[in-house]
Amino acid sequence: MDKALTDAGYRCYTGEKIDVYFNTAVCQHSGNCVRGSGKLFNLKRKPWIAPDSVDMHTVQRVIDTCPSGALKYRLK
Repeated sequence: MDKALTDAGYRCYTGEKIDVYFNTAVCQHSGNCVRGSGKLFNLKRKPWIAPDSVDMHTVQRVIDTCPSGALKYRLK
């Protein structure tokens, strides 16, 4: 887990090969995440972010489109 991110208000969603971090206070609700991968980001599911539901490259590709920086990832 990335302590600097969690200390900055990011919540960690743990995956086998990659962890996804989300900070609701930073999010601008562009929708790029949900449109980018409905399997990875599903607002009707808890937890709504499931890093192991898609391949690692999809996680990286979708998060890299986040304009606000609310989403980040760390490879393991």
